[in-house]
Amino acid sequence: MTGGERRLWSELRQFRRWYGVHVRRQAQIGPYVVDFVVQEHRLIIEVDGEHHFTAEGRARDARRAAWLAGVGYRVLRSGELVDSFDGCIEEILGVLGLAASPPPLTPPLKGEGDSDASARSSALREVIRGEGSLTSAISQKDGAA
Repeated sequence: MTGGERRLWSELRQFRRWYGVHVRRQAQIGPYVVDFVVQEHRLIIEVDGEHHFTAEGRARDARRAAWLAGVGYRVLRSGELVDSFDGCIEEILGVLGLAASPPPLTPPLKGEGDSDASARSSALREVIRGEGSLTSAISQKDGAA
């Protein structure tokens, strides 16, 4: 696995717990092994390294994408995820229908709730603004610092 794939997998493997969406890594579909797949949404996520940017690599990717589309899959491609990691996660969530408007972050009534509510709300607001990661927000949600 490349560094980009490892980083993406660290987020995607949490999707089942967070969203009820099962993501498989290195799954075979017909003659191809894809980086990640969400079978119930027929979505494939590919992380493209430098060998994908050659003329031969682009042609191979086009043939592969055409075959996968022919059997009903949508292929999302991303570069090595160095600069666009949060955007990549947002795009995946959007395709899965999970990036709609976030739930309202209402504070508990006076005397109700817990003392970590403010920290969780702040972490979720950072994710919504694109300034934080889902992992840190969930850690706040679960009470882990």
